[in-house]
Amino acid sequence: NIQLGIYNEAEIEAARRFRSDAALITSSGYLAAQLTVNELSSFGTIIYAPSAHPALWLENQINHTKKFVDWSVVTVERINSSQEKNWVLISNSMNNLMPEIYDFNFLNKVDKDKKIILIVDDSHGIGVNNEGLGAYFALPKLSNVENVVVASMAKALGVDAGLVLASANIVEQLKQTNTFVGASPPAAAGLHAFISGEEIYRNAYKKLYDNISIFEKGLNSQCDYVKNFPAFLFHNPNLATELLEHQILISSFPYPGTNNTSINRVIISSWHSEKQINKL
Repeated sequence: NIQLGIYNEAEIEAARRFRSDAALITSSGYLAAQLTVNELSSFGTIIYAPSAHPALWLENQINHTKKFVDWSVVTVERINSSQEKNWVLISNSMNNLMPEIYDFNFLNKVDKDKKIILIVDDSHGIGVNNEGLGAYFALPKLSNVENVVVASMAKALGVDAGLVLASANIVEQLKQTNTFVGASPPAAAGLHAFISGEEIYRNAYKKLYDNISIFEKGLNSQCDYVKNFPAFLFHNPNLATELLEHQILISSFPYPGTNNTSINRVIISSWHSEKQINKL
């Protein structure tokens, strides 16, 4: 069969750009997550972090009420006190709604005789957090922990595709699965843009950073946000309605369920002009 070389080129470029050993590209973030979790979940006992994305679940999603930091403490205690040696931890890289970037350094406290595969969904962080490098670069590098990052490329990277960042062995294992072999690839044109657009991404990130700084300096309402992440959570329940009267549309929807109060977030992008941000 004919194989287009651009897919291998895009995976090599993704691994280089996000500083992983190897990369695998699929047609969507959902496929990347399901492929990875289904293949690697048999390694050991699975523990899901709070609010893990639905794409990461093998079965129906369970609602966790713990905060991530509390979950991490309980998880270390559970692993260290167990006779089980192999574990699979599955988590988002951050809570993009509240927002909060998760710290995985708690894994340093896990006994070294425990073997862990850490699967992290970085769909909302890749291209933005850690100066655009995303989560893989920032995860602790431990001898007993195999780091695997899955992500949609359709958010900050603007490409309709999914991505897995991992060791060469893990990537090769995933490429041997029936799911990967049988699935259609993403459009080659989008991957060509990804490969060729590094300077465009770099300039857009700088513009985004500048826009965030402008917005931060002009804030006169209390809100929750993480430094250099473009989502700002406001606690005024009427904010979306008030801004819409000025032809400004923000992210607003009931959370965590349809019967709950709406959460209102202002999302800054590199497309916004300084004039627009000052008006906001």
